[in-house]
Order: sequence, then C-alpha cells, then structure tokens
Amino acid sequence: MNKSRNFNSIIVIAMILLAFVVVIQYSSNLFSSSSDVYNVSTLQSDMEQGSINNVVIMPNAETPTGAVKVSFNNGKNDVVFYSTDVTVVESLVNDKGIRLEVKDIPSENVLINGIIPIIVGLVVLVFMYSMMMGIQAGGGGNSKMLNFGKSRAKMSTGEENNIKLDDVAGLKEEKEQLAEIIEFLKDPGKFTKVGARIPKGVLLEGAPGTGKTLLAKAVAGEAGVPFFIISGSDFVEMFVGVGASRVRDLFADAKKNAPCIIFIDEIDAVARRRGTGMGGGHDEREQTLNQMLVEMDGFGTNEGIIVMAATNRVDILDPAIMRPGRFDRKITVARPDVGGREEILKVHARNKPLSEDVDLKKVAQTTAGFTGADLENLLNESAINAAMDNRQFIKQDDVEKAFIQVGIGTEKRSRIISDKEKKITAYHEAGHAILFHVLPEVGPVHTISIIPTGLGAAGYTMPLPEKDEMFITKKRMLEDIMVSLGGRIAEEIIFGDITTGASSDIKKATQEARNMVTKYGMSENLGVINYDENEEDVFIGYDISHSKKHSEFMAGEIDKEVKMIIDKCYAKAKEIILQYESVLHSSANLLIEKEKIGREEFEALFEGMDITTDVEIEI
Repeated sequence: MNKSRNFNSIIVIAMILLAFVVVIQYSSNLFSSSSDVYNVSTLQSDMEQGSINNVVIMPNAETPTGAVKVSFNNGKNDVVFYSTDVTVVESLVNDKGIRLEVKDIPSENVLINGIIPIIVGLVVLVFMYSMMMGIQAGGGGNSKMLNFGKSRAKMSTGEENNIKLDDVAGLKEEKEQLAEIIEFLKDPGKFTKVGARIPKGVLLEGAPGTGKTLLAKAVAGEAGVPFFIISGSDFVEMFVGVGASRVRDLFADAKKNAPCIIFIDEIDAVARRRGTGMGGGHDEREQTLNQMLVEMDGFGTNEGIIVMAATNRVDILDPAIMRPGRFDRKITVARPDVGGREEILKVHARNKPLSEDVDLKKVAQTTAGFTGADLENLLNESAINAAMDNRQFIKQDDVEKAFIQVGIGTEKRSRIISDKEKKITAYHEAGHAILFHVLPEVGPVHTISIIPTGLGAAGYTMPLPEKDEMFITKKRMLEDIMVSLGGRIAEEIIFGDITTGASSDIKKATQEARNMVTKYGMSENLGVINYDENEEDVFIGYDISHSKKHSEFMAGEIDKEVKMIIDKCYAKAKEIILQYESVLHSSANLLIEKEKIGREEFEALFEGMDITTDVEIEI
C-alpha cells in the first residue's frame, strides 16, 4: 500500500513539474508577435515590389538595435522583426520614399508579462494537484472521469438490510425454495461436508411488481451477509470494454466480502441472446455478457458467492447463462392469488389506520391480476384520498375510489355530456352488464358507471371475480368475447345505429378470438396447431433470419376462422340481450338517473325472471 502511495506521489510531482514547464514556455511566447523568417533582405525585396505601405522603427536608446514593424498594402498581416542596425533600415525606407515612423519601444507591461503567467500557472497546478489527490483517494467527483471500469454496485451489510422474509407476503412457495440458500449462507460447512454444491445462481422470473427485488433483499437480510445490488443497464456503456471491466470489478469486490449475494436487477439488459443484434460479435453488450459467463463459472465451488438476478423477459436470455453451473435454479414469482393478495394488503395496511367498513378480503377479490406493487399503490392512493378529505382513517369508499383511479382512470364528473351521449353510454354499459350477469363463466357485476374516466372511456362495467383461475376454458373465452360485444349490440338494438365507443371492445374480442385459433388450438377446422408469430420477439436480427410459421393461404384461413368466431358470439350475445330487453331498458334508465349503480341494485332488476345459464356455441 505504501509503495502504491509513493508511486502515486511521484506521478503527481512529475505531472506538476511538466505542467509548470508548459505554462512558463507558453507564457514566454504568449504575447510575442515576432517573425523569425522576415528580415532586412525580405523587406528590401517587398519594397522593390511596391507592397509596403509604411514602416515603424522602434530603436533602443543606447544601441542601434531595435524592432521594426512593417505594414503591407496587399492585405498581408503586419510583421515585426528585430534588426541589429535600424539606421540601415531607415536609409532603405527613405530611399524608396515609403512613409516612415520612429517611435519609442513600449515599456514592458508588468501585469501581462509577469503576473498573468504566474496566475495561470498556479491555477493549472491547483487543478492538477486536486485531480491527482482525488485519484489517490479512490473516489470523489474528480476521479469519476477515470473510473469507467469500476463497478457501480451498491453494497449493504447485514446490519443495514432490515428486510426479512416475514415482510414478503403472498410468496410462500417462493420463500420455501430460497430457504436452503439462506441456510447455506449461514452455515456453508454443513453442505460442504457431504459434498453438496449450493446453486451458484438463482434466477427470479415474473411479471413486473411481483416482488422479485424484495425477495432477494429478504434473503440477504435473513442470512445477514453483504448484499451487492446493481442494474443490468449499469454494465453497458458507450465505451468498448467498460462493461466487462465492471463485471470483473464487481466479482472482485464480492470475493473480498464472501459469503455474500450479488443481485442483478433487470438482467435482460445485459444478458440477451447473442447473435440477435445488428452489431456482430464485437457488440459491447455481448462482450459484457461473455465476461459475466466467465465470472459466474470461474470462481471456486464453495467460495460463498451467490448470484441472484431478476427479469420479466426470461425468453430473451442467452441459453449459456441459463445452464446449470451458472443459473442453476429458476424460481417463478407469480402474481398472487386471492389469499396472497389479502396477505399483501394486510402487510401494506400495517401503518395505515383503516375504518371498520374496510373489507380487505373483498378488496382482494376485486383485484384479480394485481401484483404486490399494484396493491401497495392501491392502498397508498386510498390513504391520499382520505388525507384529501381531511380524515385520519381510510374508508371503503377511499379504496373503491382508488381502485377506479388505478385500474380505469379518475372519474371526470365535471365533464359536460349531452343527454344523447349519456343515453348511448347507459345502454352500452347495460349491454355489458346483462351478459356479465347471465353468462355463468364470467362472474357477477360489481359496479356499473356512466361517468367518464381519465383514460377516455365514457363509462365502465366492473365485474367481481369470485375465484382465481389457473386455466381459462374455451367456454370462458367465448363468453368473454360475447361480453366485449355486448355494448355494441345494445347500441344496435336500441338506436338502430352504432358508434365508435366500442372500438376497444372490438379490439379485445378480436385479439381473444385470434389467440384461440393461433395459440391455443381451439379451432376444429384448423386443428391443434400453433400458428402464433410470437409478436413479443423484439430482435431485428432474429426476425430477419426466421421465416413465417405458416403460408399466406393459412393466414387467410386464420382470418376466416377468427371472423367466424366473432360472428357466432355476436349472434348469441344479441339473442341473450333481446331476451332480457326489459332489463336493458330499466338498467339504462337507472344509470341515467344515478350515473353509478352497484351489484345489489342491478341484480334486483332481474327479480321474477328465469336466468338461462346454459349457453352453448359450436365453434
């Protein structure tokens, strides 16, 4: 360490001396405008050619020497040269009849010739000294320009990381899979005695907001070991070789603090499949990935370094990084089910005062598909709504209002809507609601509203799923298409005309029908074959080198099949709505009166009616 400091000191001194010499040399010539090429002979030649305008002689007081300034009449810049005998120059100029001036030599400017060079030299010296001291210190703003290859990972120790597994709700199975990782970090000897090799890498895959980063922090918090966290994009730089250098530096730091955890968030930014870009094998991202592959499979078997990574695009990762010996274990962090959502809501409600009418179980039922981040945001928006009403507790109305804000958009009650548009919207939403209530697979209605929202919708119909489903049946998908078309059908029945309000519904229905045909093999005419083009693939190079999965003829057949599904669902949904036309009118009138109605008010309109739940569509 002392040798390194002495070497750095020698470098600092050498650079200071070099800078001082450069400044002195520069300052000695800074204000000089003399010319070593021009002399008396050149002056005589120019006078013969008639290019001299005038000459100024500045003789010395005691000797015949002096400076001569020559001005030209052909646009050439003035020239100053020094003569050993200015009388000779004076005689030549007079003989040619050129205008001559004799002036005293200007006295030296102490400020320009003395003080300014000293100030410039001191500024340069101070700058060089401060920069070199920053490099010696190994950090600071002055050394950042030379620290491109240093790792940007942030390390937190076991004492600093207070997150435990109890703080992670709704991920029971995922926590069980990570229990042995924690046990290894606490007591690695128990595993090495029996020749066990702990997984070198753990890949957490799942949708955004499901808690992958939180889970990694909880593992580090439970094990009480240092935790290095870095984003995949922090490796990639515009300078070639920087990413690979940062990978080496990161693993070097980790080895010094082993046992520890390295967590790489959004690893798909640096570990994408090689050969799919347009930059060839010299792409900076690929060089970084190559170094990461070497480091992950390069350190010893039981050095105590575990690499954890998170991504929501596992399909685009390079196969080499997914093999055993690198990321040995893949853990899918799924969206929570209804029980998991209730647990997550309870965790985020710990520091929030809730009133007695807040039913977290009901909130969990209405938030199917929400991730942990979505639920945290939901309760946060609820708390904001309560604070805006100057209350110190959260009511169920706050939660429902926040749910609409998060999922649909803020209601715009101040927006002026004509009676005609309000009537069209009421019948449109009533058409959706009738199908939600009658069709057995899609679930009951929770709320119907004709209040415009911030996302551009004129109204909304919100269902209440009674249970989470792992698989979606063909019947359920057909009923979803029918529900999407219900608003358009109601407009056609009542007004004999259609509007643009159903555009998003038609798009949703068409996409679902196409998925049935191309992804899920639910078309009897086309068979159990996957025709999906994998629209999620974003690689230009990969897309160019792969042909389509089906012919143009088959593409036309797929379009025919999709149209057939839509047409049959449209006809069946129209038949059901005509069967309950009286409810369509009564629910629309109630919506025009109240603007928003709930499940009880809507279901009361069906009293005394037989509900037909046996709906069959032959596709």
